[in-house]
Amino acid sequence: MISWMQKHNKYLVWTIWVATIAFIGAGFVGWGSYDLSSKAGSVAKVGEIEIKQTKLNMAYSNLYNQYNQMLEGKLDEEKAKKMGLIKQAFSTLAVQAKILNFAKDMGIIVSDTELMTKLKQIEGFQKEGKFNTEIYHNYVKSQRLKAKDFEETLKEEILLQKTLALLETQAFPLEITATTAAISFSDKLAYKVLTDNDVTYTKDEEKLKVFWASQKENYRTNTLYALSLLWTPSNDVNITDEELKEYYEANSFNYTDASGKQLSFDDAKEIASKDLKLMKTKKTAQKAYIGFKKKSIKESETVSLPLGDPKLTQIIWKEIQNNTTGDILKPKIMDDRYVTVKIKNITKPQVMSFEEAKEKVNQTYEKQEKKKSLLSLAKTTLSTLNKSNAIVSDFVNLNNSDNLESLNSQESLQFLQKLFTSNKEKGIITVLDKVIVYTILEQKLLSMDENKTESVKQTVNQIKKKIFESNLLEMLDKKYPTEVYVEGLTN
Repeated sequence: MISWMQKHNKYLVWTIWVATIAFIGAGFVGWGSYDLSSKAGSVAKVGEIEIKQTKLNMAYSNLYNQYNQMLEGKLDEEKAKKMGLIKQAFSTLAVQAKILNFAKDMGIIVSDTELMTKLKQIEGFQKEGKFNTEIYHNYVKSQRLKAKDFEETLKEEILLQKTLALLETQAFPLEITATTAAISFSDKLAYKVLTDNDVTYTKDEEKLKVFWASQKENYRTNTLYALSLLWTPSNDVNITDEELKEYYEANSFNYTDASGKQLSFDDAKEIASKDLKLMKTKKTAQKAYIGFKKKSIKESETVSLPLGDPKLTQIIWKEIQNNTTGDILKPKIMDDRYVTVKIKNITKPQVMSFEEAKEKVNQTYEKQEKKKSLLSLAKTTLSTLNKSNAIVSDFVNLNNSDNLESLNSQESLQFLQKLFTSNKEKGIITVLDKVIVYTILEQKLLSMDENKTESVKQTVNQIKKKIFESNLLEMLDKKYPTEVYVEGLTN
């Protein structure tokens, strides 16, 4: 799933907007902070529009929660970093900013009435079908946002929708006819699926050393942090059932299941109890922090950890990275307790020796060599491919993406998508970690079911809109340059 999303993130720029409404009910996920005082809290400027860090935090949190839901709650900050979620979030905001610049120049506006109508339609802010001001303000407060920032984001979302709606156009009869013909083609194939198991790799240490020498700057030790940790537990804090019930009712929007449905008090009781105890422990943790700074309280333990070690959360590591030796971080939540962190020493990354990097180098080199061998084998296989040495399929098309032999459903669909956008009678198609060598034996044109005409029409409309959006973006890229103030937001 992660590899699929990484390969298709360019499409997600359009399909995953900041989506203020979708943000309701999801927990806030931070990605760290920067000293942005010189730029008034902005991370970048696009045209005449400043992108604030608060907006980037919201976009990142929303994107994180959407991916986490797709991954059934298995996403963590390490995976998010590998997937480049913060870059995706910034890329989305940069695209939005360009469109907002364009909307401003074109005189497109959103009235206060439109804003309030949209706000009152958000189900997460409703009680018994009506907008509830208390729920709204409690939500904004819980997400560490200001109401005006939230409403400005919602206003911009409405403006984006209004502007992009101008690109929508209905399909013409000729376009529907042409598209119907294109998706009605069906191919009978002879194909062979090749994997890493079809090629051999023999480890050669001398070649490995040569490869390491050319790539050694990529193999470094982790940054090592010597830290003093002061723990403030919350488990022994006493709370009453009445307190817990009152806390739940004020923060019920934070407790939802995987589908976004609000949990009942009984179902949320355990989590809410933990949150309430942490809230009541906050002042104790802050007093401990002050005592720790004044050296009247000693640390609970001293540790030496590589960057990203799971003993601390990724949120805490982000803040550690933005501080230096001698700094003491304010208390942060870690599971069911608070931790105050003092940075005693930082050991910067060093280039690994060949022996230290050997295992990682071999993994990269082996993958590279197998890929070369696999493509070479594919070329040889293509020249001799026929019915006798290949799998022969039934007639296949994009509307019938049942699993092809030796491919799962996702691989079959990706293969057919690439096949039907190619003009080659035979060729080589790479799908994830597999290579498919194919030749088209027969083709036929299927009759189109009249019931699918509306589906084709919608497809044409979507294609046209995507083309208009792409052309608009190309124009806006030239018209509204992007100035980035913070490292790590772009490739």
